[in-house]
Amino acid sequence: MKTFIQILLCFFLISSIALAQKTKDVASKTEAKGKETVAKTITWMSFDEAFAANKKNPKKIMIDVYTDWCGPCKMMMANTFTNAVIIDYINKNYYAVKFNAESGEPVNFKDKTYTNPGFDPTRGGRNATHELTQVIAPVNGKIAYPTIVYMDENMNILTPVQGYYQPEQIEPILKFFGGNVYQKETFEEFQKSFVSEFKK
Repeated sequence: MKTFIQILLCFFLISSIALAQKTKDVASKTEAKGKETVAKTITWMSFDEAFAANKKNPKKIMIDVYTDWCGPCKMMMANTFTNAVIIDYINKNYYAVKFNAESGEPVNFKDKTYTNPGFDPTRGGRNATHELTQVIAPVNGKIAYPTIVYMDENMNILTPVQGYYQPEQIEPILKFFGGNVYQKETFEEFQKSFVSEFKK
């Protein structure tokens, strides 16, 4: 009887160790999966990085023109550019650039250097508008934030699109330019047959 109890205790001990190890393995895999999910973000680049990458492997370029004080810009970052469908499409089809429209940093674009002569580093909140913002972001002569500027592989501006867009709203725009549909039909025509990933 004593031997039987000892065998039974050994069995439970071995089972407990095995279960604990299995639980640890599952936890490790879950943690790794969680880290992968957290790490999956849009690969934001500087202008120089995007242009250098584009020379090696041409892709469309999208520029998120924002300011530090812009509420809708922060909403785009929090709600739209964190969506898995949007992240995946942008990373595969675009070089994504974040550009502070009021930055004091010089930017080289198409063999010309653009600056912000009126930039004041001591000023809080709004600052002077960067020269490049005035070149790439206006729609009908007006600048608003956020503005997403879409460019082709040769850095030609396709169009700037102003305003806050939710994931399902920006998706057709990204695919219209990213899939070269703009070369064949108008955006209005494209929308009629477009099937969103969010509705599948």
